[in-house]
Amino acid sequence: MISRRFAPLFWCQFFAAFDDNFFKAALALFILAHVVGERGAALATLATATLMAPYFILSSLGGELADKYDKAKVAQRLKLIEIAAAALAGLGFLLGSTPLLFLALAAFGALGALFGPVKYAALPDFLTKDELPAGNALIEGATFVAILLGSIGGALSMQGGGEPALIGAVMVSLAAASYAAARFMPATPRATAELALDFNIVRATAVLLFDLWRQTRLWRLGLVTTIFWLIGAVVLALLPTVVTRELNGSELVVTLHFAGFAIAISAGAALAAFLLRAGIVLLPAAIGAALGAIICGDLALTLATIAPASETAQLAPAAYFAAPGAMRVLIDLMLLSAAGGLIVVPSAAALQAESKPTERARIIAAVNVLNAGAIVGGGLLVAILQDHGAPMWSLFLGLGIFAGASSLWILVAVVSSPARELRAIARGRAA
Repeated sequence: MISRRFAPLFWCQFFAAFDDNFFKAALALFILAHVVGERGAALATLATATLMAPYFILSSLGGELADKYDKAKVAQRLKLIEIAAAALAGLGFLLGSTPLLFLALAAFGALGALFGPVKYAALPDFLTKDELPAGNALIEGATFVAILLGSIGGALSMQGGGEPALIGAVMVSLAAASYAAARFMPATPRATAELALDFNIVRATAVLLFDLWRQTRLWRLGLVTTIFWLIGAVVLALLPTVVTRELNGSELVVTLHFAGFAIAISAGAALAAFLLRAGIVLLPAAIGAALGAIICGDLALTLATIAPASETAQLAPAAYFAAPGAMRVLIDLMLLSAAGGLIVVPSAAALQAESKPTERARIIAAVNVLNAGAIVGGGLLVAILQDHGAPMWSLFLGLGIFAGASSLWILVAVVSSPARELRAIARGRAA
């Protein structure tokens, strides 16, 4: 955390994730305050899609840039441009211009898509193979904490209508901090200097996905990370509805649940790093998915047996957590997010370690496309099921069945030898 080979990348990612989510939260509340009716709600939903869409379009180019050039230089260029995007967002708030704000949001999404392959492909350049689990755990945990803090900060910034100049200043400052951190990143070797950039992004993305699919082991590792993002996206999409409509909690209670989610996933990532001290093994990912299945089953049971909320006013935290089942739901959600940490850290570390250095960034870019597809697809599926009247408990039951099937698949198709990996974990704990 204090070494130049890791700390600059860590803080560059932290400030960038903070800025992204600060902007997204502030923009959503700005839209709801200034655009009336269903159009406002639709635009607020469109904000998330605007931020995610570039991951389908530009991840391939990001992977090529990271493989062709020095990753530190690529990060520095992207973060410098991000300062301009933050200034554009500040101008959008100052002028009250929704189109300008969406243009800035699209720029943030594009820069995030280009930066994604850089940060994960750079980790093996900065860390030894044995350090990758801990490095990934710190990056993943800090990212979720930054998402939480950014979302809370963005919401608070819009209290009383917000102060546009202050919002812009905060965003530019965060972008500048991310750029400053990137300036301290050590240079990395050019993995494939002779690589020709393909600006036909549709063709380049298809080629990346096909190349990933041809490498069976890497394809499967990529799918494990996608399982994590699919489960996480669905849970985060359902969480506000569970708290506010099923249990009648206030917005503050929702924020407390998000805080618990971020803390727990950091704890799960730390546990995964601890279990992987003797080497990178995938058994914790199978265990995490199995735990997720059990916890989702308990959530489904709890939500199915809780009586519908009879209060007309939303409950403050003290009254909320005194209600039957409320604390059990919070504990289940935290345990579920901790199980997610067990899934993502081993799979991300294995993907980095087993990818060839000459194509590592492009492999990660292809996996990022899969992850983006899972996030968007999972959200759409849940929205369709909810629109057709599916009860909340049934959604968690379905998620539990998916997690259970994923655990069995990981155990059979990804874990090389459960007994040998268990012994490796035991040796690491003894050490």
